[in-house]
Parts: sequence; structure tokens; C-alpha cells
Amino acid sequence: MRPRAAVKVLSVLSALFAAALNLGADPGAKVFRVDANHTVIGFKASTLLFDVPGRFDTYKVEIQGDPAAPAGAKVRVEIEARSINTAIKGRDEHLRTADFFDVGAFPRITFTGTQVERTGDTVKVHGTLAMHGQSRDLDLVFQAAEGMNGAGKATWSYRATLPLDRLAFGIGADSVAAKISLRKEVELNLLLVGFFEEPGAPAPAKPARKADKAPRP
Repeated sequence: MRPRAAVKVLSVLSALFAAALNLGADPGAKVFRVDANHTVIGFKASTLLFDVPGRFDTYKVEIQGDPAAPAGAKVRVEIEARSINTAIKGRDEHLRTADFFDVGAFPRITFTGTQVERTGDTVKVHGTLAMHGQSRDLDLVFQAAEGMNGAGKATWSYRATLPLDRLAFGIGADSVAAKISLRKEVELNLLLVGFFEEPGAPAPAKPARKADKAPRP
């Protein structure tokens, strides 16, 4: 093959490869900007005697699509497992060890949506939760609401509660303390609050505090 012909073939192949990488991307899709002051990635575990509420303080929420017609929307949530916070330092340090989340080996928890459906104010996101080296398909059913925040900006919120079997992900499976008193079902509590903006709109300025860390409402 002549050099000029070879260059032409390579150019065509490069264009096809670039197009393949962009399949499924919607350059006109609206982008969800998280309101970190009100978003909560929380949970509630229970022992035989009392409940243990907690949350993850560091996370990234990526949503692209039309809130009025979310079919085909792209949804991904990435959580830093090390950011677990139950308001007791010693307990949090134990939860980060191999007895529970083993954050050194499994630093991130991710949820990737593969299908989104809306019926009235209910939005169901089918996807895969990956945690502690295990992956499970599940449905997150959100109650959606739209309104104006204190600054008069259109705001969306999505609330979901989901029971999870921690043993399905190997969380606390080998912990003696967990075997004695910790119930296997953990309640996941999500509140995603934010704003839908046109693609290309500049992201809001980062606050002076730790990025993506949301204080209790």
C-alpha cells in the first residue's frame, strides 16, 4: 500500500473509532448540577438494640438527560468508601477496615444506571451497584419534585429508600461483632438535590470547604 493511501486509511479508521466512542452520547442533554448543601447519600444500619444512621460525605453524581422525559438519561454515582460518617470516629475507623468496607482494597462504591423510566412523579432507575468487590443489579425508585429554592432558581429533588442485604456484598460477613448484633438489612436513603442546566454551562464555583462534602441539612 502506498504511503498516501495508508495515511488515508488510517484517517478513516481514526474517524470511525472516535465516532464509536461517542455512541450514545447526547450533546444536547441537560446536565444535573448537585446542590451539595442538601444532597444526602445516607443509610441506616440496625443492631439488636439501636439504629446506626450514617452517610458518605464524598461523592460524585453524574446525571444527563431531560427531567421531564428521562428515558435514555445517563446516571452514575461514585462514592468514596473512606468518607463514611456515623458521627463516631472509632466506629468509622472500624468500618473502613477489612471487617467491613475494606476501603484500601475497595475504595469506591458505584451505581451505574442502565434504564430510566418515569411514571408521574415516580422515576425508576435500573442499574448496577458495585461495592466491596461485588456487583448486583437493582432498581432505585425515586420520588421526584420540582420547585424554586430560596434564591428563586428552579430546583429538582429525588428521594429514594431501598433495603439492602449487606451480606450480599460481603460487608461485615467475617466480623464477630457484626455476627453477634448487626442485622443484615441496611436501609439506603438517598436525597439528590440540584439544578438542570444546558450543556456547556459553567459549573458553579467550588465552596471553600471540602469539595462534594455535604453537611447535615
